[in-house]
Amino acid sequence: MSAAHKQALASGREESRSVRLYLEALEAHKPKRGRKRTADGMKARLQQIEGRLPDADALARVHLVQERLNLQSELESRGETIDLKSLEDSFVKAAGGYARRKGLSYAAWRAVGVDPNVLRRAGIPRTRGS
Repeated sequence: MSAAHKQALASGREESRSVRLYLEALEAHKPKRGRKRTADGMKARLQQIEGRLPDADALARVHLVQERLNLQSELESRGETIDLKSLEDSFVKAAGGYARRKGLSYAAWRAVGVDPNVLRRAGIPRTRGS
């Protein structure tokens, strides 16, 4: 394998990584429907779950344990902050070439939630040109 080929592979992996991380961040921070859960509300629900667990039948117990795990995970992730601006900048650098190589259209990027301004900065046109 030539040095140029190895460099092209490394570049492709880096572009894929930038695109994936940005799309995952968009998905994770997508607004959810309904009322927002507060940390206090989740803690109160965890206490209710702990109170119900000893008397729950086997099937209810497994559902309560899963709900407890979900709530604990959500509470832990609330403190995490993601530098979306940095991920967006990396995406802008990588997405144009990635989209051309993979045949991804403007409409596909929009369907997964990428903002039109971000696509414009990345050089991805509204229509697939040559």
